[in-house]
Amino acid sequence: MPEPAAPLCDDAAAAGGAATGARARDSGYALLTVAVVFAVVEALSRFDVLPSHSFPPLTQTFQTLGEELGRGEFWRNVGDTMKGWAYGLAIATAAAVPLGIVIGASPLAYRAVRLIVEFLRPIPSVALVPLAVLVYGTGFESKLFLVVFASFWPIFIQTLYGIRDVDQLMVDTARSYGLGRFARTRFVVLPSALPYVATGLRISSSVALILAVTAELVIGAPGLGAAITIANANGNVRLMYALIVATGLLGWILSMLFTQGERRVLHWHPSQRRVRAAA
Repeated sequence: MPEPAAPLCDDAAAAGGAATGARARDSGYALLTVAVVFAVVEALSRFDVLPSHSFPPLTQTFQTLGEELGRGEFWRNVGDTMKGWAYGLAIATAAAVPLGIVIGASPLAYRAVRLIVEFLRPIPSVALVPLAVLVYGTGFESKLFLVVFASFWPIFIQTLYGIRDVDQLMVDTARSYGLGRFARTRFVVLPSALPYVATGLRISSSVALILAVTAELVIGAPGLGAAITIANANGNVRLMYALIVATGLLGWILSMLFTQGERRVLHWHPSQRRVRAAA
Protein backbone atom coordinates (compact mmCIF):
# COMPACT_ATOMS: atom_id res chain seq x y z
CA MET A 1 0.00 0.00 0.00
CA PRO A 2 1.25 3.52 -0.72
CA GLU A 3 2.55 5.48 2.24
CA PRO A 4 0.28 8.27 3.44
CA ALA A 5 1.25 11.77 2.38
CA ALA A 6 2.77 14.07 4.93
CA PRO A 7 0.25 16.42 6.52
CA LEU A 8 0.04 19.88 5.01
CA CYS A 9 0.39 21.43 8.43
CA ASP A 10 3.88 19.94 8.72
CA ASP A 11 4.85 21.58 5.43
CA ALA A 12 3.46 24.91 6.59
CA ALA A 13 5.31 24.63 9.89
CA ALA A 14 8.54 23.77 8.08
CA ALA A 15 8.09 26.76 5.76
CA GLY A 16 7.38 29.03 8.71
CA GLY A 17 10.44 27.75 10.53
CA ALA A 18 12.62 28.32 7.48
CA ALA A 19 11.28 31.87 7.10
CA THR A 20 11.93 32.57 10.78
CA GLY A 21 15.45 31.21 10.46
CA ALA A 22 16.12 33.35 7.39
CA ARG A 23 14.90 36.48 9.20
CA ALA A 24 17.06 35.64 12.19
CA ARG A 25 20.12 35.24 9.95
CA ASP A 26 19.41 38.54 8.20
CA SER A 27 19.06 40.30 11.55
CA GLY A 28 22.30 38.71 12.72
CA TYR A 29 24.17 39.90 9.63
CA ALA A 30 22.77 43.41 10.06
CA LEU A 31 23.78 43.57 13.72
CA LEU A 32 27.23 42.22 12.92
CA THR A 33 27.73 44.89 10.26
CA VAL A 34 26.65 47.62 12.67
CA ALA A 35 29.02 46.29 15.33
CA VAL A 36 31.96 46.21 12.89
CA VAL A 37 31.30 49.77 11.71
CA PHE A 38 30.89 50.88 15.32
CA ALA A 39 34.23 49.30 16.31
CA VAL A 40 36.10 50.77 13.31
CA VAL A 41 34.82 54.31 13.90
CA GLU A 42 35.49 54.01 17.62
CA ALA A 43 39.07 52.88 16.97
CA LEU A 44 39.72 55.63 14.41
CA SER A 45 38.59 58.24 16.92
CA ARG A 46 40.39 56.70 19.90
CA PHE A 47 43.71 56.53 18.03
CA ASP A 48 43.16 60.08 16.69
CA VAL A 49 43.13 59.00 13.06
CA LEU A 50 39.94 61.03 13.04
CA PRO A 51 40.50 64.16 15.16
CA SER A 52 38.70 63.45 18.41
CA HIS A 53 37.78 67.10 18.95
CA SER A 54 35.68 66.95 15.76
CA PHE A 55 34.76 63.24 15.78
CA PRO A 56 34.36 62.07 19.39
CA PRO A 57 34.26 58.32 20.05
CA LEU A 58 30.86 56.75 19.47
CA THR A 59 30.77 55.48 23.05
CA GLN A 60 30.89 59.08 24.27
CA THR A 61 28.24 60.11 21.75
CA PHE A 62 25.86 57.38 22.90
CA GLN A 63 26.64 58.21 26.53
CA THR A 64 25.59 61.80 25.85
CA LEU A 65 22.48 60.57 24.06
CA GLY A 66 21.60 58.45 27.08
CA GLU A 67 21.94 61.50 29.31
CA GLU A 68 19.72 63.50 26.96
CA LEU A 69 16.99 60.86 27.15
CA GLY A 70 16.48 61.83 30.78
CA ARG A 71 16.09 65.55 30.07
CA GLY A 72 12.74 67.20 29.44
CA GLU A 73 14.24 69.69 26.97
CA PHE A 74 15.28 66.85 24.67
CA TRP A 75 11.76 65.43 24.58
CA ARG A 76 10.31 68.89 23.97
CA ASN A 77 12.56 69.19 20.94
CA VAL A 78 11.48 65.74 19.75
CA GLY A 79 7.86 66.75 20.24
CA ASP A 80 8.33 69.96 18.24
CA THR A 81 9.93 68.03 15.38
CA MET A 82 7.25 65.35 15.42
CA LYS A 83 4.54 67.99 15.52
CA GLY A 84 5.81 69.54 12.30
CA TRP A 85 6.21 66.07 10.77
CA ALA A 86 2.72 64.85 11.73
CA TYR A 87 0.80 68.00 10.84
CA GLY A 88 2.64 68.43 7.55
CA LEU A 89 2.21 64.81 6.51
CA ALA A 90 -1.47 64.82 7.45
CA ILE A 91 -2.21 67.99 5.48
CA ALA A 92 -0.25 66.74 2.48
CA THR A 93 -2.10 63.42 2.54
CA ALA A 94 -5.50 65.07 2.87
CA ALA A 95 -4.74 67.22 -0.18
CA ALA A 96 -2.74 64.81 -2.35
CA VAL A 97 -4.91 61.69 -2.23
CA PRO A 98 -8.23 63.28 -3.35
CA LEU A 99 -6.46 65.36 -6.01
CA GLY A 100 -4.61 62.30 -7.28
CA ILE A 101 -7.85 60.30 -7.49
CA VAL A 102 -9.78 63.04 -9.29
CA ILE A 103 -7.03 63.95 -11.76
CA GLY A 104 -5.94 60.35 -12.33
CA ALA A 105 -9.50 59.30 -13.17
CA SER A 106 -9.87 62.00 -15.84
CA PRO A 107 -7.58 61.88 -18.90
CA LEU A 108 -8.52 65.47 -19.70
CA ALA A 109 -7.60 66.71 -16.22
CA TYR A 110 -4.36 64.71 -16.33
CA ARG A 111 -3.31 66.34 -19.61
CA ALA A 112 -4.33 69.78 -18.31
CA VAL A 113 -2.22 69.70 -15.13
CA ARG A 114 0.71 67.61 -16.33
CA LEU A 115 2.85 70.61 -17.33
CA ILE A 116 2.21 72.40 -14.02
CA VAL A 117 3.05 69.27 -12.03
CA GLU A 118 6.28 68.68 -13.93
CA PHE A 119 7.27 72.30 -13.29
CA LEU A 120 6.51 72.38 -9.54
CA ARG A 121 7.59 68.89 -8.55
CA PRO A 122 11.37 69.30 -9.11
CA ILE A 123 11.60 72.53 -7.11
CA PRO A 124 13.75 71.81 -4.02
CA SER A 125 11.83 72.64 -0.88
CA VAL A 126 14.90 74.31 0.63
CA ALA A 127 14.76 76.83 -2.21
CA LEU A 128 11.44 77.98 -0.77
CA VAL A 129 12.92 78.86 2.62
CA PRO A 130 13.18 82.62 1.82
CA LEU A 131 9.56 82.62 0.66
CA ALA A 132 8.42 80.76 3.78
CA VAL A 133 10.29 83.18 6.07
CA LEU A 134 8.94 86.18 4.17
CA VAL A 135 5.33 85.01 4.39
CA TYR A 136 5.19 83.11 7.68
CA GLY A 137 8.23 84.29 9.65
CA THR A 138 10.61 81.95 11.47
CA GLY A 139 8.10 79.97 13.51
CA PHE A 140 6.14 76.75 13.18
CA GLU A 141 4.15 77.94 10.16
CA SER A 142 7.25 78.16 7.96
CA LYS A 143 8.29 74.65 8.92
CA LEU A 144 4.78 73.38 8.26
CA PHE A 145 4.70 75.02 4.82
CA LEU A 146 7.99 73.39 3.76
CA VAL A 147 6.98 69.97 5.09
CA VAL A 148 3.61 70.08 3.30
CA PHE A 149 5.16 71.16 0.00
CA ALA A 150 7.85 68.46 0.09
CA SER A 151 5.68 65.56 1.25
CA PHE A 152 2.75 66.41 -1.04
CA TRP A 153 4.43 65.35 -4.27
CA PRO A 154 5.33 61.69 -3.58
CA ILE A 155 1.80 60.98 -2.34
CA PHE A 156 0.16 62.87 -5.20
CA ILE A 157 2.30 61.29 -7.94
CA GLN A 158 1.90 57.78 -6.55
CA THR A 159 -1.87 58.19 -6.20
CA LEU A 160 -2.08 59.61 -9.72
CA TYR A 161 -0.13 56.72 -11.22
CA GLY A 162 -2.02 54.21 -9.10
CA ILE A 163 -5.39 55.40 -10.43
CA ARG A 164 -4.13 55.45 -14.02
CA ASP A 165 -2.63 51.98 -13.67
CA VAL A 166 -5.92 50.31 -12.71
CA ASP A 167 -6.73 47.43 -15.05
CA GLN A 168 -9.52 48.69 -17.32
CA LEU A 169 -10.75 45.12 -17.78
CA MET A 170 -11.55 44.95 -14.06
CA VAL A 171 -13.47 48.24 -14.29
CA ASP A 172 -15.41 47.02 -17.35
CA THR A 173 -16.20 43.75 -15.59
CA ALA A 174 -17.55 45.62 -12.56
CA ARG A 175 -19.63 47.82 -14.85
CA SER A 176 -21.05 44.75 -16.60
CA TYR A 177 -22.18 43.43 -13.21
CA GLY A 178 -24.16 46.61 -12.66
CA LEU A 179 -21.85 48.46 -10.26
CA GLY A 180 -22.26 52.21 -10.44
CA ARG A 181 -19.44 54.72 -10.64
CA PHE A 182 -19.14 55.14 -6.87
CA ALA A 183 -19.19 51.38 -6.27
CA ARG A 184 -16.56 50.80 -8.97
CA THR A 185 -14.34 53.45 -7.42
CA ARG A 186 -14.76 52.01 -3.93
CA PHE A 187 -14.43 48.30 -4.67
CA VAL A 188 -12.17 48.23 -7.75
CA VAL A 189 -10.24 51.45 -8.35
CA LEU A 190 -9.23 52.36 -4.79
CA PRO A 191 -8.09 48.84 -3.74
CA SER A 192 -6.02 48.61 -6.93
CA ALA A 193 -4.40 52.02 -6.30
CA LEU A 194 -3.90 51.51 -2.54
CA PRO A 195 -0.39 49.97 -2.83
CA TYR A 196 0.74 53.05 -4.76
CA VAL A 197 -0.72 55.34 -2.10
CA ALA A 198 0.98 53.33 0.66
CA THR A 199 4.33 53.66 -1.11
CA GLY A 200 3.81 57.40 -1.45
CA LEU A 201 3.02 57.69 2.26
CA ARG A 202 6.12 55.71 3.22
CA ILE A 203 8.34 57.91 1.05
CA SER A 204 6.69 61.11 2.24
CA SER A 205 7.10 60.17 5.89
CA SER A 206 10.88 60.26 5.47
CA VAL A 207 10.74 63.40 3.33
CA ALA A 208 8.56 65.15 5.92
CA LEU A 209 11.03 64.39 8.72
CA ILE A 210 13.97 65.57 6.61
CA LEU A 211 12.25 68.86 5.82
CA ALA A 212 11.12 69.37 9.41
CA VAL A 213 14.70 69.05 10.68
CA THR A 214 16.07 71.10 7.75
CA ALA A 215 13.63 73.92 8.48
CA GLU A 216 14.71 73.86 12.11
CA LEU A 217 18.38 73.98 11.10
CA VAL A 218 18.01 76.80 8.58
CA ILE A 219 15.16 78.87 9.98
CA GLY A 220 15.66 78.19 13.66
CA ALA A 221 12.16 76.84 14.34
CA PRO A 222 12.01 74.88 17.61
CA GLY A 223 12.96 71.20 17.36
CA LEU A 224 15.90 68.83 17.05
CA GLY A 225 17.38 70.80 14.15
CA ALA A 226 17.52 74.00 16.18
CA ALA A 227 19.06 72.08 19.10
CA ILE A 228 21.76 70.73 16.77
CA THR A 229 22.54 74.27 15.58
CA ILE A 230 22.76 75.56 19.15
CA ALA A 231 25.03 72.68 20.23
CA ASN A 232 27.33 73.35 17.27
CA ALA A 233 27.43 77.09 17.99
CA ASN A 234 28.37 76.38 21.62
CA GLY A 235 31.13 73.95 20.59
CA ASN A 236 29.38 71.01 22.27
CA VAL A 237 30.36 68.44 19.64
CA ARG A 238 29.29 65.41 21.64
CA LEU A 239 25.79 66.80 22.11
CA MET A 240 25.62 67.74 18.43
CA TYR A 241 26.42 64.21 17.31
CA ALA A 242 24.09 62.74 19.94
CA LEU A 243 21.20 64.79 18.55
CA ILE A 244 22.12 63.79 14.99
CA VAL A 245 22.04 60.13 16.04
CA ALA A 246 18.66 60.73 17.71
CA THR A 247 17.33 62.20 14.46
CA GLY A 248 18.57 59.17 12.52
CA LEU A 249 17.00 56.76 14.99
CA LEU A 250 13.73 58.67 14.80
CA GLY A 251 13.72 58.37 11.01
CA TRP A 252 14.51 54.66 11.21
CA ILE A 253 11.66 54.05 13.67
CA LEU A 254 9.18 55.93 11.49
CA SER A 255 10.28 54.04 8.37
CA MET A 256 9.97 50.71 10.19
CA LEU A 257 6.48 51.59 11.47
CA PHE A 258 5.27 52.59 8.01
CA THR A 259 6.75 49.45 6.45
CA GLN A 260 5.09 47.20 9.02
CA GLY A 261 1.81 49.08 8.67
CA GLU A 262 1.94 48.70 4.89
CA ARG A 263 2.47 44.96 5.22
CA ARG A 264 -0.45 44.60 7.61
CA VAL A 265 -2.89 46.76 5.64
CA LEU A 266 -1.92 45.22 2.29
CA HIS A 267 -1.50 41.64 3.46
CA TRP A 268 -3.94 40.61 0.72
CA HIS A 269 -1.91 42.19 -2.09
CA PRO A 270 0.35 39.95 -4.26
CA SER A 271 3.38 42.21 -3.68
CA GLN A 272 3.21 41.64 0.08
CA ARG A 273 2.70 37.92 -0.39
CA ARG A 274 5.85 37.86 -2.50
CA VAL A 275 7.74 39.74 0.21
CA ARG A 276 6.69 37.19 2.82
CA ALA A 277 7.56 34.31 0.50
CA ALA A 278 11.01 35.78 -0.16
CA ALA A 279 11.55 36.19 3.57
